[in-house]
Amino acid sequence: MRRRRGFVQLAILHLLKEESMHGYQIMKELEERSHGAYSASAGTIYPALQEMLDQHMIELESGSDKKVYFLSEKGNERLMEFVNQGEGDFWVEWKERMVWRNSEESIRLRAALEGWETELRRTMRQIRGNPERVKELIALIDEMTNRLKNHRDQ
Repeated sequence: MRRRRGFVQLAILHLLKEESMHGYQIMKELEERSHGAYSASAGTIYPALQEMLDQHMIELESGSDKKVYFLSEKGNERLMEFVNQGEGDFWVEWKERMVWRNSEESIRLRAALEGWETELRRTMRQIRGNPERVKELIALIDEMTNRLKNHRDQ
């Protein structure tokens, strides 16, 4: 969850670099930039904004009847760190991620991962206090990790 919010935070920083906005504007602009592939929710955007306020990456304009957010110096520095990593056009990446997130393949992968995590937790509970079975589970996880690395590098 935190990693996902980090990408949303980065998108918000990009928007606020262009202009100050209130929360609803941010939500609508994020949807537009993904060509509808991302449906922003208040449950994602407002916690991200609050976290960014707490981290002093953004600030609130005073004297406005709506909460209007703008980029702080610290937020601009964070944005420049990303830009300097040479990641390319952020909004192209934003759209591609959102389209992938809604694809059948991504949905199936997330479901498989959730099932795997559930089974891992159940197994961990079952083998507590059994050092030999813990050792076997660690070996299995290490083997799967190495297989994933090899699969990725092919």
